[in-house]
Amino acid sequence: MGQLLADLIGKPQGWQIVSSPVGRARATAEIIARKMQGLPIELDDRLKEMSWGAHDGRLRSELEAEYPETFGKPGWAFEASSSESYEVVACRIGDWLASLPLEPQRRIIAVSHGISGRVLRGIYANQGGDASAQQDAPQDAVYRLAHGEVTRIDGEPAN
Repeated sequence: MGQLLADLIGKPQGWQIVSSPVGRARATAEIIARKMQGLPIELDDRLKEMSWGAHDGRLRSELEAEYPETFGKPGWAFEASSSESYEVVACRIGDWLASLPLEPQRRIIAVSHGISGRVLRGIYANQGGDASAQQDAPQDAVYRLAHGEVTRIDGEPAN
């Protein structure tokens, strides 16, 4: 993804990387930064993944076994007993989005997580919680948010 972004952007001057401070997102941001001629990384808590409360840190297989009737249905993550609600996540991420420069001056590479990325794209595209929750969260693509549109750009598999 780092190489894909470098190819798409070209000269990184004027660009910024903003990442969730959480492990995997931060590591991904560091890879992207190396491909982007060492762009600095700003960490922002508002891009963190949603909290699942008591379910944080648990394996997907554990949750599937414990909640077989509901796990995996659209929006389930926001309905879990101790998780952040869609409204709380959307408020946090919407606050981050509102703090950015307006387009076309906005030149941000945002690195977040599956659900927070869905919510970010949903807010940008003026979608509600159900539509946001049903979006893809691929590991092999980036999204361009520009001019009110969200465009998926697939990458090549890593060698």
